Amino acid sequence: MHERSSTGELVKSLKGELDRYSVGEKLPSSRALVERFRVSPVTVARALAQLAAEGLVVTRPGAGTFRARPLMAPPPAGDTSWQEVALSADAATEVVPRAVDASGVLVTLAAPPPGVVEFNGGYLHPTLQPEQAMAAALARAGRRPGAWGRPPMDGLPELRDWFARGIGAGVTAADVLITAGGQSALTTALRALAPPGAPVLVESPTYPGMLAIARASGLRPVPVPGDPQGVRPELLAAAFAATGARVFVTQPLFQNPTGTVLTPERRAEVLRIVHAAGAFVVEDDFARRLVHDDAGPLPPPLAADDPDGVVVHVCSLTKVTSPSLRVGALVARGPVLERLRAIHVVDNFFVPRPLQEAALELVGSPAWSRHLRSISGELRSRRDAMTAALRLGLPQLALPHVPSGGYHLWLRLPDGTDESALVSAALRAGVAVAPGRPYFSAEPPAGHIRLSFAGVAGAAEIAEGVRRLQTACEEIAG
Repeated sequence: MHERSSTGELVKSLKGELDRYSVGEKLPSSRALVERFRVSPVTVARALAQLAAEGLVVTRPGAGTFRARPLMAPPPAGDTSWQEVALSADAATEVVPRAVDASGVLVTLAAPPPGVVEFNGGYLHPTLQPEQAMAAALARAGRRPGAWGRPPMDGLPELRDWFARGIGAGVTAADVLITAGGQSALTTALRALAPPGAPVLVESPTYPGMLAIARASGLRPVPVPGDPQGVRPELLAAAFAATGARVFVTQPLFQNPTGTVLTPERRAEVLRIVHAAGAFVVEDDFARRLVHDDAGPLPPPLAADDPDGVVVHVCSLTKVTSPSLRVGALVARGPVLERLRAIHVVDNFFVPRPLQEAALELVGSPAWSRHLRSISGELRSRRDAMTAALRLGLPQLALPHVPSGGYHLWLRLPDGTDESALVSAALRAGVAVAPGRPYFSAEPPAGHIRLSFAGVAGAAEIAEGVRRLQTACEEIAG
């Protein structure tokens, strides 16, 4: 059972018993709760902390936990209907929209209900996260001299140097800005490189979070289709010519959602086309540390082949560690770096120093290389388990590419399948999947779903999730 579901069940049980205690009366000890409910001390601590946060109990160190005085009833709700007018006034003339559609992002951020198999996740399952190493790193970081002081605006020099060395080819710490994860870095890059109303070229399909950033910034995403070798250069050149765009956003390594890798021949062609257009490439290198252990040598980042400052590189530690370790980097050369720096400072000031210090402690520890090796094997194992289960139980779902990195599979639905109906039926059957529609900036050529194999506990849960998905497919097939 997941820790979060155990905590929720314990909170529910304790709430049901609170009326047995008078105000100020002591509740059973943590040890007694552990024995009675057969849960871990961590679960008990989290449940009591949640009750305290809700004002239902009071904890006194060394004394115990006591029932709190009931809170006064909240005042009656006011009338907020006036906000509909205020928020929608002049919406038709807005260059940068105030209303933002986050639905495509929330699909992979929101945790499904307890008992639902999480095939829609965008992060590692807790059992795959280096929790002990991160906790140790955070503890060491908190004791560093100056750890709670103001960091340099660009980030800690040692951390910037670590990111620079990961790219190579003459990239230095001076070319790096530390950001609050990849999403923040992408937001800064798009705001810096394209004015509101401008077109921005994107792969089709592509990451919904990037499409949401573009639209929230008032940009017009223009799709450029790809194939198993990555984005198609002739279509990229045609899109630049037709739109006058000055930005192309790409994930050349284990692209989300297709999992494809841009071939060496196309890498050079893409850089040549973008350079000739007087444009920038935003390289979202999100999956480099999610390589599977059966992959061959990885190509270097596009930024390593770019002496002229065409590439603005984005990378992050979040995907390979934890959704809460939001530490990433923006890498650029030339005058654009100053614009990126200015926007980043205005929007964020800086990334909290303790988090940067913890990231530095983590990547400098022996546990880091062990974690990367472990993840490489675990992701490959889960990928193989999901691929085998799909081919056996759902052969009608086309799997055009089995990736050697990343954490998901991209499946094409049979012609005529109602994508929304399948997603809803899957949830009723107890498995959450990501619909394909949010990955397209224009009308999709077919129905798709994306299945993550990283957010589950292991092969047994993958098999059960595919079985439930099979039930959903049978339901909508009639």
